[in-house]
Amino acid sequence: MTISDHISAAHVILDASPSNKADLLEFLATEAASRIGHSRQDTLNALQAREQIGSTALGKGVALPHAELRGAESSLVLFARLLRPINFDARDDEPVDLVFLVLWPATDRKGLLPVMSEICQALRDPQSLRRLRLAKTPEDVVQLVLEASPTNPEQGGKLDEV
Repeated sequence: MTISDHISAAHVILDASPSNKADLLEFLATEAASRIGHSRQDTLNALQAREQIGSTALGKGVALPHAELRGAESSLVLFARLLRPINFDARDDEPVDLVFLVLWPATDRKGLLPVMSEICQALRDPQSLRRLRLAKTPEDVVQLVLEASPTNPEQGGKLDEV
């Protein structure tokens, strides 16, 4: 499975406005629950538990909160661009404004890491980040992610380091 199997315009949120990390996680849990039919509270608890292990901020203003969900029947990749960057406890101390949420059924672990890896690789290119920040529509975001994906034959996996 690749990111192209999981990203769609219906899973892109532009200009979300949480005021802090806790608000963002609650917002993402609510959005995810409505899309995959999983409990908002269970989703939030799983995201919070993962963040307690360590921040899922990748640097350069990007975060990749993720969790395995018990009882979930399907996976979800959700992209949110924030109206205002927020502190996400990133190692580089840069506030986060681009967020990819990855939720995966706990019973089907094999696809989680490849999808997360592909997202990370697609976000290594500073131009891709700039273009995501300027995207006008959810469809533009999907196209940009697919173009930057290492599984895109035209991309060839040649990306700069984050």
